[in-house]
Amino acid sequence: MTHSERVAQTVAGFEAAMARFLARVEAVPAADGIRRPADGGWSLAQIAWHVAATNEGFAALVDGSRPLARAPEPDFAETPFTEIIAMVPDRLEAPDVFQPPPEVGLADAVARLRTSGTRFVDAYRALSEDRARWTVKSILGLLTVYQVGNWAVAHVVRHNAQAKRVLGR
Repeated sequence: MTHSERVAQTVAGFEAAMARFLARVEAVPAADGIRRPADGGWSLAQIAWHVAATNEGFAALVDGSRPLARAPEPDFAETPFTEIIAMVPDRLEAPDVFQPPPEVGLADAVARLRTSGTRFVDAYRALSEDRARWTVKSILGLLTVYQVGNWAVAHVVRHNAQAKRVLGR
């Protein structure tokens, strides 16, 4: 797959996942969106806030404004993302920086979610082929910047499923 094809495929996957997630979130009345589940998990607004904050983090890794990516070692071989994502446990604890505040309004979370999605797409579309092959140490292991995009897609999908459970739909 060419660089352009890989970028286009990831952007299309991200945009589709975000569209599904936004449709779910925006269909909920504000009062229902801030209600936390009985099990003490996040409210829909908190889930949306977390996804937005994480999208911003992914965009910063992609565009270099968070300079954690490094040129790969000469012997580096990219692990297929399907193998990486298969090892992710059902429940992960988000780093503190991506933990939502105890109180967040649904409208604010949605606005941030929309902005973060645009920022990620813009960063990924501008990704150079050279930088795309750089690596980032993450909670999933060593990823290429290309794979940060795969992770962004999987992350939105994962939290859309969480939102569905929280809403009971």
